[in-house]
Amino acid sequence: MTYSTPTHGTATARIHGLDTLRATALALGIVLHALMPFLPGIPWLFSDSRSSPIAHLTVDWIHLFRMVLFMTLAGFFGRMVLHRRRAGPYVRDRLLRIGLPAIAFWPVAVASIGVVIGIGAALRGQAPEQAPEAATATTPDGVPEVLLLFSPAHLWFLWVLVECVLITVVLRAIALRLLGRERSGRIASRIGGLLAAPGGIVLAAIPYLACLLMQGTTVGGIREPYTILPSVTALTAYLGAFLVGWFLHAQAGSLHRIARGWPAQLAAAVVLAVAVQVLPAEQTPLLLHASLMALAGWTWTFALIGLCVRFLQRESRLMRYLADASYWSYLLHLPIVIAVGLALADLDWPILVKLAITFTVTAVLLLGSYDLFVRSTWIGKWLNGHRHPRALAPRRPTSAKASERVG
Repeated sequence: MTYSTPTHGTATARIHGLDTLRATALALGIVLHALMPFLPGIPWLFSDSRSSPIAHLTVDWIHLFRMVLFMTLAGFFGRMVLHRRRAGPYVRDRLLRIGLPAIAFWPVAVASIGVVIGIGAALRGQAPEQAPEAATATTPDGVPEVLLLFSPAHLWFLWVLVECVLITVVLRAIALRLLGRERSGRIASRIGGLLAAPGGIVLAAIPYLACLLMQGTTVGGIREPYTILPSVTALTAYLGAFLVGWFLHAQAGSLHRIARGWPAQLAAAVVLAVAVQVLPAEQTPLLLHASLMALAGWTWTFALIGLCVRFLQRESRLMRYLADASYWSYLLHLPIVIAVGLALADLDWPILVKLAITFTVTAVLLLGSYDLFVRSTWIGKWLNGHRHPRALAPRRPTSAKASERVG
């Protein structure tokens, strides 16, 4: 997908920093899952022999903004694609490239986790600690057992993203019918301008705050859905983020306005993130702690967007490659991360060494499989919209004159 922002009329200019940002957002998800076994007192699929509060702080920091950032980018690019292809083709494209993979990859990306955990537990002489659907929090009451059995696990974001797309397209259709195309466009542009203004962060943070207040707690941040059923709380936060990106695309030059304010956003992000950690969630008024967390998540999001837009303008073939591979990598990373983590779990090695090994092995397997079996094949076209030449041992172009004869 081409990442661009409108400048004048229909003209577009590619923002290469967003390649880096998308790849980084999904890579942080792999880091987050690799860190989970080291979190003291937090239920996960298995526990490592070592733990560290620093790992806990790192996971909390990543969780503050990562999916909000991802959904914001999805909304930004979503509006761009819709205006190029119209609503019908846009929805069909999202269902094909997001909805269908959520179903098709479930057996290997999610169901295989139980097998990996079972083998690992047997080799360690232990019973499996938890089912995948209960990996991050207490199983909710009243949820049909069959839905928990077919939990989307880390693929929940695909289901939520499809929900965001469908809701946004319906709301857009209603606005066009009631207000007309020109007036709807002007309103969207004005909202985008407000969001890109220095105080726009407060407006952007409202759905995040509403989500935490509806949850009744800030512990663990935004809670992911356990099943494919829509989660009102998670959808509130992530639909809000999707719409922020949507409206930012409607305002020409919005990302560049955000880029100019990156120093203030970054400073605020650090201060707010520290405040969230210093103030105990259980002993701080919910409204205060939720407000700090929502603002921290969005200041990090805007700061990272601003940094990438401001300083990563030059095209990087490596980052574009990693961005193309990031979707495939995130879909299939969790069974590999768990398998490698289980193999290292009982070793008395430093956490950083275990983390480096886990990330390296996972990255090699995922990038290798992507290049060999995905990038230049129909799977790559399915997931990314295009086939691309392989980077490892690329195929040589055929020629009518295959070789010169001697003699």
